[in-house]
Amino acid sequence: MTERAWTTPGRRTLLGAAVLGTAALGLPATARAAERGRGHGGGHGSLGDLPVPTVVGHRGASGYRPEHTLGSYKLALDMGAHIVEQDLVPTKDGHLVCRHENDITATTDVADHPEFAGRRTTKSIDGLSLTGWFTEDFTLAELKTLRAKERIPGNRPDNTLYDGRWTIPTFEEVLRWAEKEGRKRSKPVWLYVETKHPTYFRKLGLGLEEPLARLLRRYGRDRRNSALILQSFEPGSVQRLARLVDTPRIVLLSGPKERPWDFVESGDPRTVADLVKPAGLAWMASFAQGIGPTLDLVIPKDASGRLTTPTTLVRDAHAKGLRLHPYTLRNENSFLPADFRRGTDPNAYGDVFGACAAYLATGIDGIFADHPDTALLAAADFAGR
Repeated sequence: MTERAWTTPGRRTLLGAAVLGTAALGLPATARAAERGRGHGGGHGSLGDLPVPTVVGHRGASGYRPEHTLGSYKLALDMGAHIVEQDLVPTKDGHLVCRHENDITATTDVADHPEFAGRRTTKSIDGLSLTGWFTEDFTLAELKTLRAKERIPGNRPDNTLYDGRWTIPTFEEVLRWAEKEGRKRSKPVWLYVETKHPTYFRKLGLGLEEPLARLLRRYGRDRRNSALILQSFEPGSVQRLARLVDTPRIVLLSGPKERPWDFVESGDPRTVADLVKPAGLAWMASFAQGIGPTLDLVIPKDASGRLTTPTTLVRDAHAKGLRLHPYTLRNENSFLPADFRRGTDPNAYGDVFGACAAYLATGIDGIFADHPDTALLAAADFAGR
């Protein structure tokens, strides 16, 4: 499906006409409110409606709150993020929950629960050996006894104030939250949803795409004009989702020498470097509306960590009709290019505005940010030039 198809008025226009129709008929306010409620709290939108540049709240406002909590999501929305991101992993009993990884050792207080001490184990996930506690070994009821905490307390000690405040949300809880917030704000709440390690989980009998599609259909976010974007580092997962729902889709891209894990499993020799070439971009454009590259694919760094000359990726992707939403902008020196660091404290804030301006100048369509407020200010500065 072409980009033009995604920006053509469709069901969203029809819904608007239906609401106008109820007003014209003189229906009472309660009836009009009920009519507006159909469609699940403003879950309709169009990629063409999103501002450019689009600011994505990375795991919520994870620079200020423990990631993937309702507190982090709400703060991102309150700050003005255009989209709020969720990463999905499954529980033992097949529920989809919001965690960046299935390894919950660093993001929950599971280590403080003696009843789960025996669940600590070592696993190979996408070729990496990890030791800890994993969502697929817990039922949802068991996971709900845990509390979320800050993942990188050394970098973000202030965020530890909120340790223990929130539980791990299910994706269905987030969909309901988005409905509620959409009604409150009288506009759709956009969600950016990633399938994590889909090949790994499918081998365990815990495929992510089918239960995700069921939830999207249940909450009216399975259409091409839904206010939701699907994403994955595995192109095969994006293709599978394309067969299940019409929701917009993005292919995530890591380092140029890396291969998507489904490519490793299937024997596909292509690397990310191959995918960012015109032929690879054309292939992805056949089943996705955009790409989410690491920022280094947009502007590489030299050996000292300083930005160099931008690549042709933005131009080449746009030529294939693809949007670009690179990741991840963070305020702290340790995460910024060396030429935008300030002082010697790795956890102090650097010149994030300057860094963001450099990336926006390449023509990217949006950016993932741990601190949505600073990304929004940088975007406003850039637009005002």
